[in-house]
Amino acid sequence: MSETQNWVAMGYIKGAFGVRGWLKVQPSTEYTDSLLDYPEWRLIKGKDVQIAKIEAGKAVGGELQVKFAHINDRDAAALMRGYTIEIPRESFAETEEDEFYWTDLVGMQVVNRDGVALGKVVKLMETGAHDVLVIHGEYGEKLIPFVSHFIDDVNQETRTITADWGLDY
Repeated sequence: MSETQNWVAMGYIKGAFGVRGWLKVQPSTEYTDSLLDYPEWRLIKGKDVQIAKIEAGKAVGGELQVKFAHINDRDAAALMRGYTIEIPRESFAETEEDEFYWTDLVGMQVVNRDGVALGKVVKLMETGAHDVLVIHGEYGEKLIPFVSHFIDDVNQETRTITADWGLDY
């Protein structure tokens, strides 16, 4: 794994599980077990950075239980609490047409059909019905449903999203 890669936070370590070095992990992925697709994780806590190799793992409810190759007891596992798990963006699976990873949308400029800049995507929210872009800009915060009815185009090259959205919405 290279330091020049684009790292994406994908969850965090909640704490130790059992006495043999297993950990509880809270993923921030669409599917709980998606993190298990990556055999190595970069772990960050403050200035400490480590690479962890996954020895075993399983999804239990909404969390993962994971065993790292270099951790074999509860004391060592307990020290891992609070580490953020990162995966290189370059290792993500290719998306289908009109499908996007949230991390790729964050930071994009959003303009309306009149060419007025509404702001930048600072995050996305999942509402159950659909995802929502949270935009911060000169005109304040705007929440735009990320559905084809309102989103005309997502241009990854120019990092611009065109939306059917007025300034007074």
